[in-house]
Formats: sequence, structure tokens, C-alpha cells
Amino acid sequence: SQMPMRRCGRQDCLRAPDRACELRKTQHPRLTGADGGFIRNAMDNEAILARLEATIAQRRAGDPEASYVARLNAKGTAKIAQKVGEEAVEAVIAAIADDRAGLVGEAADLLFHLMVLLNAKDVALSDVLGELARREGVSGIAEKAARAK
Repeated sequence: SQMPMRRCGRQDCLRAPDRACELRKTQHPRLTGADGGFIRNAMDNEAILARLEATIAQRRAGDPEASYVARLNAKGTAKIAQKVGEEAVEAVIAAIADDRAGLVGEAADLLFHLMVLLNAKDVALSDVLGELARREGVSGIAEKAARAK
């Protein structure tokens, strides 16, 4: 017989309030940083993405000689989209190879390049997060079927 799960008691636990959690701090999903350090709360994660989005927006029209974001934007949407695809493939390869550190790094690259693409197309990250929130709690099978109609 399995031990019943109990709540972790942390205010910054990202699990839904009705879900139990018995993980230690170092094992807690989405709360442990790449360096093993404990990220204090979900707001820290949101702040990281908000700062990155602001930096990308600021650098978009910058000097392509001084800014990677500006250089990508100068090459156009197709080049940015190509980079997103390359990073996605690299993340998949790392996952298949069971290379956790590689996957973390490639996932960061993928998120960065996706955010550059979103910015280039004037799509706010909040729009994407809003769509994820809309889909939360909906079966992936049901959601996909609804889109096909």
C-alpha cells in the first residue's frame, strides 16, 4: 500500500490547491533552478520572462552590429522562424539522448527565440499565456478536436 500524499505546505507551491504534494524542495517541479537553487515563487519566474520580453522589445530596433535580437530582426521573420525550428530540433535531440543539461539549455534557447519571433510579429507573451490559461483543465484531445471544426 502506498503512503497517502500530503500537502507540502509551501505558499509558493505551484501545484493546484486541490492537488497533494510530498516533494522536498530540491525535487519540486518548476521551483528548482538549473543550478539546483530554489526559486522563491512563481512571481520570480514571471519576472524573468517579463524582463526578457522587455529586453527583446528594446533591442528589436537596435544596431544589428551590437545586438543579436536586432540582427535576427534585420534578417526577417523567416530567419527568426528558422532559428525557432533549429532550437526545437536541438531540444528534441537532447531529450531523446537523455541529456538533461542539454535539454535545459536548448529549451532556454527555444524559449528565447520563440519570444523573439512573437515580438517580431507583435504578439505579446501575455496573449500566449492567456491562451494557455484558456486551455487549462481542458483535455488535450477535446481541445484539439474543437480546433479541427
